[in-house]
Amino acid sequence: MGSYSKSNYNKVVRGAKRADYDKATINTIIDSHFICHIAYVYEGVAISIPTGYGRSGETIYLHGAMSNRMLKSLLAQNRVSLTITHMDGLVLARSVFHHSFNYRSVVVFGKPRLIAEPSEKNEALQVITENIIPGRWNEARVPNEVELKRTLVIALDVEEASAKVRAEGVNDEPEDHELDVWAGVLPLKMEKLTPVPEPDLKPSTEVSPSVVNYEI
Repeated sequence: MGSYSKSNYNKVVRGAKRADYDKATINTIIDSHFICHIAYVYEGVAISIPTGYGRSGETIYLHGAMSNRMLKSLLAQNRVSLTITHMDGLVLARSVFHHSFNYRSVVVFGKPRLIAEPSEKNEALQVITENIIPGRWNEARVPNEVELKRTLVIALDVEEASAKVRAEGVNDEPEDHELDVWAGVLPLKMEKLTPVPEPDLKPSTEVSPSVVNYEI
């Protein structure tokens, strides 16, 4: 699969030892989440918005309403970026200065393009849905013609990307090691809880396999 070459955009400067340009590593981080943050400029103001996504190959799909300001702004730009971050733990040092986080993050750069053809748009929506909860696309009603026309879908063909990962303990100053202050890592994780059915659900309706089998 190879690696992404470094450029002025994706090269990690601060904390370069934690950088990774391997495509397999980057894709693993991308596929392990379903919310990204996208930066765009609107009327001279930089804005960052969280949104759902899905990846197929080296393309990331995004969707929203036809009037979605963010997506329309992205299509007007030659190059855009998005970020994906997993928070894995709080790194608690003896000194406040050395507190940190354990995390996995990816920054992706590419050129956005409009997905207009109905079958391709439908495939993109399936990719997004299956990235959020595998198996759900075949359980629920898929978008009809009217809904497809009301949905704006864009593809971001990944041209450059980099990952940055911190997975270590505390880096305290040697002179602080004698302080009577607890230091270490407080691991964090998302947790799947008991599904909550809609009040108007038919009593005979069982929990869908995609929900039962969902893993974080």
